[in-house]
Amino acid sequence: MEQLLKILNETCPGIDFEKETALIDDGILESLDIVSIVGEIMDEFGVELNVDDLLPENFNSARAMMDLIDSRRD
Repeated sequence: MEQLLKILNETCPGIDFEKETALIDDGILESLDIVSIVGEIMDEFGVELNVDDLLPENFNSARAMMDLIDSRRD
């Protein structure tokens, strides 16, 4: 999780990723932010994410993103 938070804070500074639970629903993250985050996640964690993974519920919180990463590692 620490590694993910580092990526998120570098990609989108000024957002409290540890507390936010509606990053997409509240419009905090925009589509270009998601594209950057997905690229960083795939590079850093060595996982493949596809179009089917790009659902709001997978990116509404850092926890949801970590759960997605963990599900792709299996």
